[in-house]
Amino acid sequence: MSSHAKTLSLDSVRRLSSAAKLNVTGLVLTAAGMLLQIAAGSTLYPSLTGPIVLFAAAVVVVFGPGRWTPYVGLVVPLVLAAGAVIAAVMTGEFIEQLTDVGRLGIFLGSLMHVVGLIAAVAGGVGMLRGRPAAG
Repeated sequence: MSSHAKTLSLDSVRRLSSAAKLNVTGLVLTAAGMLLQIAAGSTLYPSLTGPIVLFAAAVVVVFGPGRWTPYVGLVVPLVLAAGAVIAAVMTGEFIEQLTDVGRLGIFLGSLMHVVGLIAAVAGGVGMLRGRPAAG
């Protein structure tokens, strides 16, 4: 990697607000949790689409234009949280994963998933609240 590219990426991360850092951390934590669940044998996620979308949203929040990145940072985890709640209500499998400590990888991945979504949504809300009012 060139020195210029490394400086650009570090500057992008340093310039993020605390809310944006929380959002990005939550997005990445959720994606990592989903990947851990998949690797540990969970059948909730038939593809890698969820983690890919989460990682892409984190990249958009870090490097994208500031005008619409808070919406990406909020909408993506909200949609995934809604899907998790619907799946939990319909099948109960996600709740089982959150309570079955006997399958440690799936349990930890599910816990990371929930904590990450909460952090991402809180960070997304914080990014929107921290925006200057339209004049």
